[in-house]
Amino acid sequence: MRVAIFDFDGTLYSKETFQLMMDHLKNHPEHSRRYRQFFRTILPPYIGSKLKLYPEKKMRERSVQAYLAALETFSQRDLENFFGEIAEKMHGDMNQRVVARLKQHVADNDYVMLVSGAFTPLLHAVTHKMPIKTIIGTEIPYKNNILDHKAPISHIQGPLKTEKIKEALKGHDIDWTNSYAYGDSHSDLPVLEMVGNPVAVQPEARLLTIAKQRNWEII
Repeated sequence: MRVAIFDFDGTLYSKETFQLMMDHLKNHPEHSRRYRQFFRTILPPYIGSKLKLYPEKKMRERSVQAYLAALETFSQRDLENFFGEIAEKMHGDMNQRVVARLKQHVADNDYVMLVSGAFTPLLHAVTHKMPIKTIIGTEIPYKNNILDHKAPISHIQGPLKTEKIKEALKGHDIDWTNSYAYGDSHSDLPVLEMVGNPVAVQPEARLLTIAKQRNWEII
């Protein structure tokens, strides 16, 4: 079985999900007051990461956790509706060349996966019309059907992506040599290196350098 693994931010979606999420919360007619709490929490680690005093990976984890903390009291339905509102704003910014590739992989009977650090309900909302077999994202913890914002979350990024991919494909005989992976950043490297056909999509500088050195396809 061949697989085709797609990153989301900067790849299937041409922009950055988290920036859109922040803007949506900041300008929301009902929940904008929650933005101030979120902003106060993420400002120190954000500045620290820019000054190279705080690891970027940790900053991203703190930001994701802080965003959920700002949405405390939300029920599962509230969250799904909230992410559905964000998803509606994303459809016009999908990378149509990558969407076409995804559909071609489906036509070729490849097993299509979406693997991203974005929240899982958002990924499902924005891709619900796309024929994706497996979606792996950052899961949201609930307690009694209410967001458990204090529970630790497992932010899907870097090597954790490969772990989750292998876990999801356990029991399948995968033809890795003829499989594909699509990503835009250096953090996608562990996934891109899993397959025989890595594709760099609008790659940032570090990934672009590697893609050129290794003669990878570049979109």
